[in-house]
Amino acid sequence: MLEMSDTALAVVQRSFTMKVRAESWRNGELLAADIPVADGNEDRDRSLAVPERISLTVPRRDRGTTWDPGADPDHPLAADGQQLHISYGVDIGGDFEWIDRGWFLITESSADGDTVSVTLQGLLSLIDEAKFAAPFQPSGTLASTIRSLVEPALTVTFDGTLTDRSVPVGMQWDSDRLGALAEVLDAWAADAYVTEDGLLLVEPLADTGSPVLSLTDGRGGTVMRWQGSSSRDGAFNCVVAQGEDANGNQIQGVAYDLDSTSPYRYGGPFNPLPVPTTFASPLMTTVDQCRKGAASKLLQLRRTASRRLGVSMVPHPGLMTGDIVLATGAGLTNARCVIETLSLPYSPSDMSLTVRVL
Repeated sequence: MLEMSDTALAVVQRSFTMKVRAESWRNGELLAADIPVADGNEDRDRSLAVPERISLTVPRRDRGTTWDPGADPDHPLAADGQQLHISYGVDIGGDFEWIDRGWFLITESSADGDTVSVTLQGLLSLIDEAKFAAPFQPSGTLASTIRSLVEPALTVTFDGTLTDRSVPVGMQWDSDRLGALAEVLDAWAADAYVTEDGLLLVEPLADTGSPVLSLTDGRGGTVMRWQGSSSRDGAFNCVVAQGEDANGNQIQGVAYDLDSTSPYRYGGPFNPLPVPTTFASPLMTTVDQCRKGAASKLLQLRRTASRRLGVSMVPHPGLMTGDIVLATGAGLTNARCVIETLSLPYSPSDMSLTVRVL
């Protein structure tokens, strides 16, 4: 959860007055400090390669300033490298406490009538659009490879619990830079996301941590409902990770779904036999690395296959995807859940979450 004072945390448990502040920056230069945001929405989804999407509505003209960028590449709302720094303000009694929601790249601006619509994406879109102009051959270590893939577009920081290792020689990627980053993360049993400071944080892939909030169906306007459908298509109960050792021999590791609450658990009614899904990477050069990669991939894939609840609630600007919450309702009592998607309105309205039961 994003940093908030105890006072602000108490205020957002009920109806409150809010504001949104947006600054426009390009190449380290402040272009506009107070963009008049009339409305908008922030959507985050951990299953997407670029998880963040934001839409803003801005008046075409406000206080003598024209907010239609037209064909001006230097306008604060032009899509020529401009990034918006967005903060969410909570009235804590005559003053506003500002919660930093992060940095986002303008991808499109268009005027229609008296308003300008602005579309933004997370900073990983810089990596997604930067396809390789020539084949890329990694060298050094996993950490140095990640730095080579994303810097200077993003500055990388690594969790100290990760153990770096050398990458094998002779491999290459031809076009997809973001796909290459995902392959390194899979082989390292790691995850990465852009922080509110605009840094790419690489850390072990895990759904751990202390609960940041308790949610109860029917209390304070909170409503919970089960989501999803049922299908065997694409279902599995184990993950096989394949690599290659120093002698060119294929190696592999297997991770079985042993979660007693999983409908796909190995040995359960879904299928008593192994039903595998497989992925491969030459970045895994030992059986132990394959096993760890399989285990992290199983956790990652289960993010889209486990039981989910849809939650409608009073907006909480401190919540982020990946946060752990406790859910009571829909047959659950203080069940640990992780936020997989969220939709935060930038005007008075309900916030929605999708949480996965752990």
